[in-house]
Amino acid sequence: MKHNSFKKGLVDGLPIGIGYLSVSFAFGIFAIANGLAIPETLLISMTNVTSAGQLAAVPIIAGGGLLSELVVSQIIINLRYALMSVSLSQKLGPSVRLFDRFLISFVNTDEVFAVASAQSGTVGRGYMYGLITTPYLGWSLGTLLGAVAGDILPEIITAALGLAIYGMFIAIVMPGVRSHRATAFCVGVAAALSVAFYYLPVLRDIPDGFVIIICAVAAALLCAAVAPIEVTEEGGADNA
Repeated sequence: MKHNSFKKGLVDGLPIGIGYLSVSFAFGIFAIANGLAIPETLLISMTNVTSAGQLAAVPIIAGGGLLSELVVSQIIINLRYALMSVSLSQKLGPSVRLFDRFLISFVNTDEVFAVASAQSGTVGRGYMYGLITTPYLGWSLGTLLGAVAGDILPEIITAALGLAIYGMFIAIVMPGVRSHRATAFCVGVAAALSVAFYYLPVLRDIPDGFVIIICAVAAALLCAAVAPIEVTEEGGADNA
C-alpha cells in the first residue's frame, strides 16, 4: 500500500506539531534566559529542528564558545539522524525525488521517522511533505511564543513542559510494541542498554549522541539476528 496524501500527512503530523509546541516553548524561554535575542532564538529553531542539539548549543553560543566546539557537539548529538534518514529512504516511493529527500531530511525527527516508518508499504512525496509541515510550524511557533514569554513562567513549569516530547514518543511507539513481539523485544533491549550507559562508571562518560546510536544499532542488529521481521510479497512487514 502506498501513502501519498498531503492531507493524511498533515493529520498524522498534527499530534507531533502539538507536542513540539510545548517543548519548543521551553526552549524559547531557555534561550532568552541565556541572553539570546528573540530573532536569534527563532532563527535557531527555524534552521535547526533538533531539541537536544539546540539546547546544547545555547550555552556554547551564550558563553562565547569556539565554532569548532559548536560544530563537534552538534555532529555528536545529531549523528542518529543520519541512521534514521538512511532507514527512512527505504520507505520512500518513486515520487520522492532527490531535492525532496533533502527537504524531508531537514525535519526527519525521531517522531516523524517513527510515524513514517509505521505506515504500511511506501510513503510518497505528498504524504511526507504533509507529515513534516505541522511539526515544523509547531516547533517554530512554540519557540517564538516561549521567547516572547521570556522568563515569566516559573522554572518548574518550563521543566514539566519539556517532558511532553517523551510522552508523545511513547504514545507513538506503544501500538507497535503491544502488537508485535519482535518490536517489543527490540525496544526492551535498547532501553536496557540505555540504562547501562547511564549508570555504569565507564559507559556513562560516552557522549549522549553516541549512546543513542550505539543503543539503536546494537538493539537492531541483535533483533535482526534473533527475531527478524518477515516481509510479505506486497512489501509490508508480517507482524504476526
